[in-house]
Amino acid sequence: MTLTQRIASIDITRALTMTLMIFVNDLWTLHDIPGWLGHTQPQEDGMGLADTVFPAFLFIVGMSLPYAMANRIRKGDSTWALLRHALERGLALLVMGVVLVNGENLNEGATGLSRGMWNVIACTSFILIWNQYPESWPGVRKYVLKALGIAGLLLLVYVCRCGDGSQGFSKHWWGILGLIGWSYLVASVVFIFGRGRIAVVLAAWAVCMAFNIAAHRHVTPEGHWLRAWLGPVGDGGLAALVLGGAITSMIFRHFTATARSVSVIGWLILIAAGLVTAGIITRPYWGISKVMVTPSWVFICSGITIAVFAIVYWVADLLGKADAFRIIRPAGTDTLLCYLVPYYAYAIMGVMSVPMMFPWGGWPGLLKSLLFALIIVQVTGWISRRGIRLKL
Repeated sequence: MTLTQRIASIDITRALTMTLMIFVNDLWTLHDIPGWLGHTQPQEDGMGLADTVFPAFLFIVGMSLPYAMANRIRKGDSTWALLRHALERGLALLVMGVVLVNGENLNEGATGLSRGMWNVIACTSFILIWNQYPESWPGVRKYVLKALGIAGLLLLVYVCRCGDGSQGFSKHWWGILGLIGWSYLVASVVFIFGRGRIAVVLAAWAVCMAFNIAAHRHVTPEGHWLRAWLGPVGDGGLAALVLGGAITSMIFRHFTATARSVSVIGWLILIAAGLVTAGIITRPYWGISKVMVTPSWVFICSGITIAVFAIVYWVADLLGKADAFRIIRPAGTDTLLCYLVPYYAYAIMGVMSVPMMFPWGGWPGLLKSLLFALIIVQVTGWISRRGIRLKL
């Protein structure tokens, strides 16, 4: 198995994560549901199911990194071409993240746009700018569509009013996509200049975890210049998730390349157990918190993601049951588009005055949110088959 060969289990694990993300993001429309499904409070020691989704996504970003880089190298990309691609991809995610966050803080009256319309314009602009247009299309047509997308974002920046209406467009925080962008950039730079050597990536992971631990042990207190630099990557914790995914991918590749596909599952489960144990042991020192990005949370979520990947690999690749996951496949192959589609769905429901809070909760409500997630994935696949595929 070559490094450039696509691994079904990576796409499937990403699809599971994206589908689960849509599901948990819809839980706010329900009532009377189990507390363990949602997010814990910032200062609360613990985590719910929703708190495992974002780190799993970051981890899968890391797992895809060695394969994506190897594929670009095979096509002839130089070191600087790889770096330019990483910077462009990271910048795109930062732009998307900040634009969507301003929508969350929008003063609709002062802006003259509803939050739903803001998101529709923003997501449509993202698609126009970063869509993978057919090679047969004239260059002028592509540039015009991209220019329309840029104009759409500039319009939003111009009209944006947040808070009490006096605040213009600003970085409230980086948003989910922005945090992914920063963490991806750190991991990519390490991987590129480390020439894909596992020792370098492992050392970078250890450094990121050391920074994260130092922050939570107050070695680097609030206001320290290092905290300002590392803030966008969770004091190193978020970058460590991506780097951990890259290390796992390289270990996985080593075993599968030497025809030890079965034994790699045992090693992955062992590593997963070690990480979860590390998280449990260190919990008394700083607790488990997604919002605070504590080291225990990073350890435990890394272990959970590795275990899920190992199970998926056994079922999909070794048992040949990848088709069993066909219903969620678009979430793994058109992930960014799948992330954006719910914004359209909520905007449409807002225009149609569809009540977000259903008159029931509990299991019927959870089934509704699960059905919503599956519909979003299917709509994503339908859109993708008609030529709209985001490529960063």
